Amino acid sequence: MALTVLSMDEIINAICLHMAERKGVRVQEVQVELSWEEDTGYSAEVWVQGRSQYLVESNMIEAVLRYLHSEYGIRAYREDVRLELDEEITAVVDT
Repeated sequence: MALTVLSMDEIINAICLHMAERKGVRVQEVQVELSWEEDTGYSAEVWVQGRSQYLVESNMIEAVLRYLHSEYGIRAYREDVRLELDEEITAVVDT
């Protein structure tokens, strides 16, 4: 089994692409800020057309799964992806 690691920038790109498609806007109109808090875990604040919305970890993983498929041709499952925090947030995928 191999590991694929997505950088924080790739996670942000994945969320931007996912939200742009869901909201029917251009990718450039989406802004994302990732965070990790001890109480709540991983989350992303997303701004689309001046409105803010929070995504929880499962929403972030959904975006990562779509990104893996569209950009890398990798079909992964939710249980194959875990978010990790070292110096930055990364997504580690068992492929």
